[in-house]
Amino acid sequence: MEFPTHFHHYLKANTLVRIKGGKSRDTFLNIWMVEVDNRIFARSWNKSHKSWFTEFLTSGCGQIKYGRNIINVKGVKLDNNDPLNTLIDKEYLNKYNQKENLKYAEGISQPEYADYTMEFLYDGDE
Repeated sequence: MEFPTHFHHYLKANTLVRIKGGKSRDTFLNIWMVEVDNRIFARSWNKSHKSWFTEFLTSGCGQIKYGRNIINVKGVKLDNNDPLNTLIDKEYLNKYNQKENLKYAEGISQPEYADYTMEFLYDGDE
C-alpha cells in the first residue's frame, strides 16, 4: 500500500514530522524524515534504549502525524549494510541544509547512524 500523495507533498515542504511508535504511547514526537526512491525513512538521533525507534523494533507499528492527518505505519529496520543508506545520508544533507540544521544533518549522516535507520510502510489511515 502506498503513502497518500498529500503525505509526500507535506514531507517535501516540511522539515518536521510527528511520530509515535507502538500502541501504548499517547504523544507524538517531532523527528526528521526523508524520502528516497519513493520510500520513507527516519533515523534515531539519540539512539536511546527507550524511544520511537525501539518501540517500532518491538511492536513493528506506530503512527505518523502530519498537519491534521494521522496515518498508521509499520516500521522495518533497514540493514546497516544496505546500499540505500548512502542515498539516505545524501538526502538528509540535502533536505536539512539550513544553517541551524547542518551540523545535525552531518551528524545523522555518519556511518554509525546506518544501524538506527527505520523504513516506514503505509498501513492505512486512522
